[in-house]
Amino acid sequence: MISKGGMVDNYAKLAKDNLDRLYGNLPGDMEDRLPGEKKGRVYSFAAFGRSCSVSPAGITLGSVEPPGVIAILLSLYALNATTEIPLLEPLRAFKEFPGSAPYVGAFASHTEQILVPAVHRIKTKFDLILSRLSGEAAPPSVNGDFAFVVRPLPKIFLCYIFYEADEDFPPSVTCLYSHNANRFMPMDGLADVGEYTSKTILELVG
Repeated sequence: MISKGGMVDNYAKLAKDNLDRLYGNLPGDMEDRLPGEKKGRVYSFAAFGRSCSVSPAGITLGSVEPPGVIAILLSLYALNATTEIPLLEPLRAFKEFPGSAPYVGAFASHTEQILVPAVHRIKTKFDLILSRLSGEAAPPSVNGDFAFVVRPLPKIFLCYIFYEADEDFPPSVTCLYSHNANRFMPMDGLADVGEYTSKTILELVG
């Protein structure tokens, strides 16, 4: 069994290994692939509502070193950056992506269900969430009592659909992904994108 300290060290090592792989074969058009701003060998882009910088020395998020799991997530995004254009629609449920089966249960619990008690607060902080997470109105094809699209990473969009409680049903939340989100992140990382986006929303609504 790994101690907590050992686990943190292991996360940091995995993130560093990803950065070593990235910078060992760095694409010449990396700023376009992310996309992001390039300053020397440092690349900056928005991630989970904060400024993220990736360099050979490490990763910062909001000007501080992020927790190890998030550092791995951000390093994976950089490592998997491609020139492919993100496509919002048709939106896809997480379970529709190939290879998602092992993570479906955790996704439902950590991305959708954790937001259910906060549905009313989310509705009242709608504008703040969109402002911080590069959000926009949900496409016309989306139903629900209210819904929005946010962009936790430059090429990955999430559409959250909310149903408020009524006499017959409790509140519920559904999270859908942009159509080709799996082109920019491995499947386990894509599940984590949903989890940390939802946690960011909870931080914003208090």
